[in-house]
Amino acid sequence: MKDVSGAKSDRLSFKDMCEKFDVTPRTLRYYEYIELLEPEKEGRTRWYTPREVARMTLVMRGRRWGFSLEECRQFLLIYDEQGTEAQNEVWIEMADRQLGVLGQQIEDLKTARQELAEMREQVSAAMKKG
Repeated sequence: MKDVSGAKSDRLSFKDMCEKFDVTPRTLRYYEYIELLEPEKEGRTRWYTPREVARMTLVMRGRRWGFSLEECRQFLLIYDEQGTEAQNEVWIEMADRQLGVLGQQIEDLKTARQELAEMREQVSAAMKKG
């Protein structure tokens, strides 16, 4: 973790946070605007604590899994509350629903890949016939 002069070693600057998660400044500011992240502010400088780094990790993980930002917000609520049984049940329902969506996307991609491979073979065969 980079240490910026004058910064506590357990906090990241805005620039370091963007670099760590490979996001644009616009994305990071938007996540703050919709209150997914709440960095500490000292004047105009933003500092991201380990808590905010963990929250961003969860958001990025959720996005990779195909969850919307609103679903990520719900996930963060569960994380912040340390998961009551009811919240964990909601999370399991969200995960089950998304697993179904991802499964369908995988099947659709397999079909598209097969169709593309068949079309490629047809064009290749036509070229060989001359």
